[in-house]
Amino acid sequence: MAIRNIVKKGDSVLEKHSRPVTEFNGRLHTLLDDMTETLIDSGGVGLAAPQVGVLRRVVLVIETNVPDGKEEQVIELINPEIIEQEGEQTGPEGCLSFPGKYGIVTRPNRVKVRAQDRNGNFFEIEGEALTARCFCHEIDHLEGILFPQRAERMLTQEEINAEDD
Repeated sequence: MAIRNIVKKGDSVLEKHSRPVTEFNGRLHTLLDDMTETLIDSGGVGLAAPQVGVLRRVVLVIETNVPDGKEEQVIELINPEIIEQEGEQTGPEGCLSFPGKYGIVTRPNRVKVRAQDRNGNFFEIEGEALTARCFCHEIDHLEGILFPQRAERMLTQEEINAEDD
């Protein structure tokens, strides 16, 4: 496993459409393992393959809605698509590719995603609150959509500093 460089704002790879994964092999497994290590090292809650320079439909999200005493888990989504959504949540959102930048973004409060696992098996998973926000944010990356495009407004440095207090 290796930590990969996270692509930053301004790199055109972030604005491109990702291709479906068609081969579920060792190369994919290495990408998933490297992305997991990169995500954990970054302190983020989600990572899409374009953020490490790979234009494939691969997303990782850390499930943070876990009971006390339970470990957070990394959810691997290959070729994900949102098949249901409900409710609404509006709040601050950031991105590993936009360090230090945050915006106010409205997302569904609950989503159901259909995807494949690392071996090509289809499954469905639901996410609420932060997990739903992450699913939407990371799947947007696969379409070349970046969170500032969805933001009602970007937060000022003063607002960011006030949130940290």
